[in-house]
Amino acid sequence: MNNRLQSSNAAEGARRNAARHWFTTPALQASVGVHIGCVLLALLYPGFWQWALGAVLLNHLILTTGVLLTKSRILGPNMTRLPAAAANRGEISITFDDGPDPEVTPLVLDLLDQYNAKASFFCMANKVSSCPELAREIVKRGHSIENHTNSHPYAFAFFGPGCILREIKSAQDAIYSVTGVIPKFFRAPMGFRPPFLSPALDRIGLRSVTWTRRGFDTFAKSPEPVLRRLLHDLAAGDILLLHDGRPEQKKINQQILLEVLTRLLEHLRANNLRSVSLPTGTHHKPEV
Repeated sequence: MNNRLQSSNAAEGARRNAARHWFTTPALQASVGVHIGCVLLALLYPGFWQWALGAVLLNHLILTTGVLLTKSRILGPNMTRLPAAAANRGEISITFDDGPDPEVTPLVLDLLDQYNAKASFFCMANKVSSCPELAREIVKRGHSIENHTNSHPYAFAFFGPGCILREIKSAQDAIYSVTGVIPKFFRAPMGFRPPFLSPALDRIGLRSVTWTRRGFDTFAKSPEPVLRRLLHDLAAGDILLLHDGRPEQKKINQQILLEVLTRLLEHLRANNLRSVSLPTGTHHKPEV
């Protein structure tokens, strides 16, 4: 009887801790407080319901702003630069989203090898499962594979806690099963982070990363605007975003990416900057 009671109490405690865990960020705690306060205000003082409604709408506007501002920390910690120690060593990190791609990624790997550069690849786990040898090759060449969800859902910013956990955890498991390495970093599709993302990452043990500057290479018609965005005020410690896996206009995107990457790596060499993977730049060793 005592054992059953203890088990029941432990389960109830775990449920309460899990519930609290979803409201660990200041933005979510404030949001809960606003909603509770507005409900009480509307119940106790019905004449002020417009004020209560306005406060709730303002709260949702602030949360939406946090989702859309990819570099913001409104919704929780978000790394946009390497630590100061990495910057002092003259390091930057080139990152690639949406791969691996069986045609483009091998060319990117060869180009990085030519310049002795390392990078981090934020991969879609379903592509990792489809190209296991390529995924293992990325790791073998000294780069890191990080979590970019399982299937890159475009509605990810609207996901609730359960859907967020399933999407990220399934990606984490798939990447580990293929490569034997546990990703340490996460990037949301298009960089739009849902309000409940930070608590979910805490549970799984991942760190949110966006970027210092991005090239918008998937929309470019030529390399020049991409390079301008990446090279303008480029400095040690920056995290750069490119894409090695996009189905739209694949041939054009591939040509632009390779020319941009070549010229970017030449610029780094000329300015004594070195591209490293995110685990190297933050002293996270891959877990196996």
